[in-house]
Amino acid sequence: MSGTPEGPVHPEPAETHAAEPALTERHLARRTAELRDCRAAFRVAQLAMAVVDEDGVVVVANDSFGALLGTDPAALEEQAAADLVDLASDARTWHAYREVLGGGRSRFRCTRRLKHADGRSLWAEVTVAPVPDSRRVLLSIADISDRRELHARLRHLKMHDPVTRLPNRALFFERLSAALEAAAQGAAPDAPPSHGSHQSYESYGYGRTGRIGLCYLDLDGFKAVNDTLGHRVGDRLLAAVATRLTECADSDGYTRNGGHLVARLGGDEFAILVEDSTGTEQLADLARSVLDALQLPFDLGGQRLSVSASIGVVERVGLGTTATALMQAADTTLYWAKADGKARWTLFDPERNAHRMTRQSLSSTLRPAVERGEFALEYQPLVDLSDGAVRGVEALVRWNHPQFGSLAPNRFIGIAEEDGSIVELGRWVLNTACRQARQWQKDHPRERPIFVSVNVAVRQVWDSDLVADVAGILAETGLAPHLLQLELTESAVMGSNGRPLQALQALSDMGVRIAIDDFGTGYSNLAYLSRLPVSVLKLDGSFVRGFQDEEHANPADELIVEALVHLAHRLGLTVTAECVETAGQASRLRRIGCDTGQGWLYSRAVTPDRIAELIGTEPLPV
Repeated sequence: MSGTPEGPVHPEPAETHAAEPALTERHLARRTAELRDCRAAFRVAQLAMAVVDEDGVVVVANDSFGALLGTDPAALEEQAAADLVDLASDARTWHAYREVLGGGRSRFRCTRRLKHADGRSLWAEVTVAPVPDSRRVLLSIADISDRRELHARLRHLKMHDPVTRLPNRALFFERLSAALEAAAQGAAPDAPPSHGSHQSYESYGYGRTGRIGLCYLDLDGFKAVNDTLGHRVGDRLLAAVATRLTECADSDGYTRNGGHLVARLGGDEFAILVEDSTGTEQLADLARSVLDALQLPFDLGGQRLSVSASIGVVERVGLGTTATALMQAADTTLYWAKADGKARWTLFDPERNAHRMTRQSLSSTLRPAVERGEFALEYQPLVDLSDGAVRGVEALVRWNHPQFGSLAPNRFIGIAEEDGSIVELGRWVLNTACRQARQWQKDHPRERPIFVSVNVAVRQVWDSDLVADVAGILAETGLAPHLLQLELTESAVMGSNGRPLQALQALSDMGVRIAIDDFGTGYSNLAYLSRLPVSVLKLDGSFVRGFQDEEHANPADELIVEALVHLAHRLGLTVTAECVETAGQASRLRRIGCDTGQGWLYSRAVTPDRIAELIGTEPLPV
C-alpha cells in the first residue's frame, strides 16, 4: 500500500487565496475597457442619444444629439430632457414620459418637431427606454425629416389633381369633415389668418361663426370641348379654370386655415369650401365673382375659348350637418341651376328640396300603389247648357297616399308620364270609369245614359296598344263605345301623326268620342281640326274666367270664344266650357252657343254615389 492518498487532489488553500487578486484585477480591467468603449461608442454614435436621470435631467448627451440641435453636447447636461425634445407640449405624451421615468412603463415612442439652433425645423422620432440595472433612462432621437418630406410629397401627389394641381376629392372631403367637426365643437381657430401675425383671428373680422358654405360647380358644355378639340385642350382649359377659381377664392377672404379651399372633384366639377362663412350673401358674392371670371374668354396657346358654369350654393350652420348631407344639398342645387337654364348660380331652397324629395317618394311608390288599390275616381258633371241636364261626367283620379293624404292629379300624373307608370295607371282608370258608367246605366235603366270622359296621356298611345285596351275594356264592361269619351291635350292631338293619329282614327271608327282638352292654350292650329278624328273641343278655363259679368267682362275673350264655338259647330264638333263658376258665365256661354259646361257652379268632383243621385233628378241651374 503506497503513501499516495486515494481520491482527487485538491489545491492548498494558500494557493487559492493567492490566485484571487489576479483574477479580480483582470475582471476590473476588462470592465473598465468595456465602459470606456461604451462611452466612446456613445459619443460617436450616429443616433442622437442622452442619458437622463429619474428626475428627467440630462446626465450626458452624445455628439450627435448636440449636432441635431446645433449646440455643444456638454451644454445639454443638467437641462430638462422634456424641454429639449418637446415632451411636455401635450398631456398624453408627458404622462407616458413620466411613467417611463418612474419605472411604470417599459418604453414609449413619439414624433416631435424640433428647432435647430439656426432656426430651421426638423422632424424627429423620440424613443425613451430604461437603462438596465439603473434608475436612469436612455433618450434616443432619430432625424426622420427626409422620411416625412417623402411622405408629404407622396401624400401631396395622392391628394392633388395632376391636371389642375388643385386638391382632389379625397383631400376636399378630409377638409370638409374637419371643418364640420370644428364647427360642431366650436373650437378656437388654429392660427391667425396670415403667417407671422400676432393679431387675433377675430381682429381680422373673421371670427368663429360655426357656419360653412360651399359653391359646387361644373362647366356647361365641357364635353363638347373634349370631343371637338381633344383632351389636351380640355386639360388646358381645366387648368385655366382652376387658376381663375383660386383667384376668386383668394380675393374673397381668409379662413382659419388660409384661403378658401378650391378643389377639383372630378371631370369638370369643382368646389369652393368656405369655412366660418358669414352668411348666404358671402356665398352669393363669391358665386357671382366666379361666373364673371369664367365668362371672360380663355386664350389657350392661340385657341380662344369661352365657357360658362352652373353653380349650386349651400350655406348653413355646421352643427348637425354631415358631409354627405351638405354634398347632397349642393348636388341638388347644381341640378337646379342646370335645369333653370345654366350659366347661373342657384341657392339651396329647403322648400324646393322638400318638394323634390316628395316627388322622389311619390315616383318610387307610384307603381306599387296601383296594385295596392290606393287610387280612387271622383267624377265632375258635364252639364247641358240648354236645359241643365247632366249629359256626362269627367273621371278624375285621386291618390289616397298613406303618408301625404289625398293627392290631386297634378301632384302625380306628370311623374307617372315621366316614368311610364301612366300606362298601368291609365288602364286602371279607364277600366274603373267604364265599369262605373255601365253600373249607373244598369241602376237607372229608364234614364238617358250618361257618358264618361277619361283623360289619356300621349305616352299611353305610344307605349301601349290603346285601341286594344279600349276595345277589351268596353267588351268586358258592356259599355257602349259612344258612352266613352277620351280627352287628350291640344298639344298631343295637334302634333299627332303616325301611330298616335292611327290610334285616334281607329278609336273614332269604333264609336269612341275624342275630345281636345284645354283647347286654346297650345298649337291652336284650327285648319288641322278638319283632318283629326275629333268630336269635342273643351275650351280652356282661362277664356271663361274673363266672363265675370256684364260690367267686368273681357270683350276679347267673348269674341274668341264665340268664334271658336261657331268654327267648331261648322266642323261638326261640340264645345264644352271648363271652369264655369258663376251663373253669369253660364248665361253668356249659353248665349254664344256653347253646348256643355263644367265647373263648380254645378258641382265639384264627387263620389260615384253622389253622381247616382243626380241622374234622373231635376236639372241643375243654368
